[in-house]
Amino acid sequence: MPEPVAGRTVAGRTVLIAGATSAAGHTAARTFALAGARVVAVGRDPERLAALSEWAMGISGDLTDEASVARIADEVHSAAGPVDGVLHLVGGWRGGGGLAGQSEADYRFLEQSFTALRLVSRAFDRDLRASDAGRLAIVSSTAVARPLAGAANYAAVKAASEAWTRAVAQGFAKSARDAGEPLRAASVIYRVKALDGLEQTLADAYAGLWGQDAAEINDTAITLSGA
Repeated sequence: MPEPVAGRTVAGRTVLIAGATSAAGHTAARTFALAGARVVAVGRDPERLAALSEWAMGISGDLTDEASVARIADEVHSAAGPVDGVLHLVGGWRGGGGLAGQSEADYRFLEQSFTALRLVSRAFDRDLRASDAGRLAIVSSTAVARPLAGAANYAAVKAASEAWTRAVAQGFAKSARDAGEPLRAASVIYRVKALDGLEQTLADAYAGLWGQDAAEINDTAITLSGA
C-alpha cells in the first residue's frame, strides 16, 4: 500500500461520477460531498438524478453519444469549472447460456459502458492532465483474469475497458514526461467479483486516491473485496 501524501484529500476537488444513479453512484456522491468535494452526477434519467440533489449537481444526458457528452462537458465547465476526478460507473450485466448464449443484443448492451468510458475520458482528459492531482477510475471485474464462456461478452467488454484505462495512464505519464514535470494524474482500475455490498468500499478507495502519489498508483489494478 502506497504511503499517503500528507494533507492531500478529495476536499475541494471537483469530481464527476459517470453513471451516478446506481447504488454505487449514490454512495459515492454522498461520500465525496461529505468529504468536502464538489460532486457532479451524470446519468440518463433526470428524475433519478434529482434524488442526488442533496449531494451533487445533476446533469442528464446520453454518455454513449459524442454530441451529448460534449454538451455535458460544456455544462460541467460552465457550472463547476475543470474537473479533478472522474469515477466511471456506467455498467450492467447480461450473461449466461454458455458461449452459444452470448447474444449480439447482450453484447451491444454491455458495450455501452465501454463507449461511455471512451467518450467521457476523452472529454475530460485535458482537465485531468491539467489538475495538480487528476484521478480517473473505472470498475472492472475479476472475470477479466478468468473469463467464463457464459460471461464472455461481459469479460470482453471489461477487458477492453481495462486496456483503454491503461492507455489513459500511459497518456498521463507521457504528458508529464514530455513537459519535464512530475506525474500528477493517475488512471486506476478497480476489480470486483460483484459490486453489490462494496459500494462504500469503492467510494472510500476512490476518495483515498488523492492521498496517494500519482506515480505509485497510475496504471494499477486494485482488487476490492469485503471485510
